[in-house]
Amino acid sequence: MVKKESLTALVSAFSRAYHAEHNLIKVFDDSLARQLLTDEEYESIASNMSQGIAFFQPGFEGTQEQALRRVVDHQLSPSPLGRAAFAEQALEVAALHGASQYLIFAAGYDTFAYRQPEWASKLQIFELDHPATAEDKRRRVSALNCNKPSNLHYVSVDFSEPDWTSRMLDCHAFDPSVISFSSLLGITYYLPKDVFKEFLSAVTKLLPSGSSIVFDYPDEHTFTAHAGERTQKQVMMAARAGEPMQASYSYEELEHMLEDVNLLIYQHLTPAEITGQLFQAYNDSQPAHPITAFDNVNYCLAVKR
Repeated sequence: MVKKESLTALVSAFSRAYHAEHNLIKVFDDSLARQLLTDEEYESIASNMSQGIAFFQPGFEGTQEQALRRVVDHQLSPSPLGRAAFAEQALEVAALHGASQYLIFAAGYDTFAYRQPEWASKLQIFELDHPATAEDKRRRVSALNCNKPSNLHYVSVDFSEPDWTSRMLDCHAFDPSVISFSSLLGITYYLPKDVFKEFLSAVTKLLPSGSSIVFDYPDEHTFTAHAGERTQKQVMMAARAGEPMQASYSYEELEHMLEDVNLLIYQHLTPAEITGQLFQAYNDSQPAHPITAFDNVNYCLAVKR
């Protein structure tokens, strides 16, 4: 039985796997995500999602497979695909400009270390996650019979512990003096604002000036009547799953918070910009199955001063 901590990550892996398997031109190509899921898990998630079409898109008419595709393209995959594409594009730029460490916070079933391109070979990659999810990830990877990359390091850490950064500093491969790139994808939604700010501050203090942090975040309309339909349903789903979304931010509020922890916004994308920059090639190739960036979710790349 998969532990509760990994359920959200499992659905994210499913959406990446489905997209990779069903499209030639991809928003983001996670060629290994399917291998991390058992056939039973994949089929169970597919069945549950297709059966939920009435919730996601009332009035839909079509086959079960058509329903699944609509749910995946419309509700499940836009965020995992878009933010992963954004993060790895930014990581490549950072690596070419001297970043030598990649810290993946709440790594879940991220597969970058196992499909890393040549430009990443000089990076030291650190996957940080809750011990339960980290152990499940390692079990799944070991079943693939693929060798652990020599530049990959696992750091099991409970981020709710006040001294969690000590686990990172205890990792012999980690060097707090070298420029690093950190991924905090999918984290902001579930932390109160003061907790996220404290978390950002702790991450920033681990790294030297010039280091980058990438994350996605819900905008200030997320919990209002002005939120998009998909967002309203996502908020409902999170609450029902016992993982309620807890915070949203305006650009100005985010900018001030980042300044307080010594970070400056380097790149920022709104949903319209995400669709235009990251999804256009895919949408041109699949006009019958368009994907648009998730409502009310922005991407941010910040750099430590």
